Amino acid sequence: MGKWMDHLTEVLPEKQVMTELADRHSYSFDASFGEYMPEAVVQVKNKHEVASVLKLANEYKVPVYPRGSGTCLSGGPLPVHGGIVLDMSQWPEEIDVHADDLIVYVSPSVRTGDINQAAEAYGLMYAPDPSSAHVATIGGNLAENSGGPRGLKYGVTKDFVIGLEVVTPEGEIIKTGGQTIKNVTGFDLTKLIVGCEGTLGVITEATLKLMPKPPAVQTLMVSFDDVRVAGQAISKTLTSGILPSKMEFMDQPCIQAVENFRPAGLPVEAAAVVIIELDGRPEAINVEKELVENIMKEIGATRTTVPETGEEAERIWHARKQVSPAIAKIKPTKVSEDATVPRSKIPDMLDRLNEIKEKYDVEVVVFGHAGDGNLHPNVLCDKRDQEEMERVELAVEELFQAAIDLGGTLSGEHGIGTMKAPFMESELGEAGLDMMKRIKDSWDPNNILNPGKIFPEKGQKLVLRNE
Repeated sequence: MGKWMDHLTEVLPEKQVMTELADRHSYSFDASFGEYMPEAVVQVKNKHEVASVLKLANEYKVPVYPRGSGTCLSGGPLPVHGGIVLDMSQWPEEIDVHADDLIVYVSPSVRTGDINQAAEAYGLMYAPDPSSAHVATIGGNLAENSGGPRGLKYGVTKDFVIGLEVVTPEGEIIKTGGQTIKNVTGFDLTKLIVGCEGTLGVITEATLKLMPKPPAVQTLMVSFDDVRVAGQAISKTLTSGILPSKMEFMDQPCIQAVENFRPAGLPVEAAAVVIIELDGRPEAINVEKELVENIMKEIGATRTTVPETGEEAERIWHARKQVSPAIAKIKPTKVSEDATVPRSKIPDMLDRLNEIKEKYDVEVVVFGHAGDGNLHPNVLCDKRDQEEMERVELAVEELFQAAIDLGGTLSGEHGIGTMKAPFMESELGEAGLDMMKRIKDSWDPNNILNPGKIFPEKGQKLVLRNE
């Protein structure tokens, strides 16, 4: 370990440095696959502590892995080369709403759902709504450029960030962007850092854009007896001139899993359901609701359910949120992915997923934010079964390739991390990936900040088994 370990307690209070095995083990995993033991965990609570740790790490060339609440599904905070885990979760929480400017200043440790709750007190909203918003920190969401159901209409995290305070890999504190909606001064470093997965800097404060909360919402749940028709209904709706705030998809195994887990009255006989939320002025919503009902009827939906009360609507959306824990009951291991395709290719992607399921004899269930093409194919398996996991690895590889072949992308919101790094060149090409790597090398010449993420290491493959 060398001198750097001794110097940690010189730049930080001793109680914020953890080196005991039990403490280090607690930070060796996230919500994805793989366990990597750090040599030390430090809990930073202000920007100056972050700067001190990074200066020290840069001097001794020690890897540093920023971490929020550990909900990442792609291996973003895993300390794959040991070193230091930089725990941001104990940072004092700050949410400072400036309603007149429609912005909010937040510290990295704030839970994303709490930002929206604070905004609602002023009749405003913070639109990005990842499903983990009640537990995930905004720092992690910024690093991964998280999405969510409302991404269809409002966009993902990067679309609501106008300024950042960042500590560079060399320990310098910089600011990007600002407090204004319009800002075209120089390179857009804000957009570069959001979604860099902690490889270019550590975010210590963010200025986020707020917007007026729509005065009314309306939910519709549409049932189909053909999965492909359900996919077609999504494009048909969006090309009709209607832009819902949410369009969510669940296939039959998801529906049945939810009903077995926590019954919500979903149509278990349906091959798929599409859950739609319209928002805006009540008069406009009434017109759009009728248009959507007509579109669904014309395309061949078997049933459209329109909840009459907010409680009924909430029951439907709660059922959608129960998909992930519900399908986890089917088999012990759940491989969660988020391949995204152009919306017109959703039916083709669903066909390809069915072919992959049969080819490798694996259990695949599909749900997701289908309105923006962001599907979540989940492979259900048992990681104790090595032979099954080998088939799962092949199925996941083919799943990624299918998305790329259809003009899609490896990730809509989970990020690349360790899980998808081996497939980056397939999407970006050798030259495109090299350009990204050159940016990383320029910002972080000693490669200390979150190494082993995004960029594939020589011979790296997707591995979900214990080796």
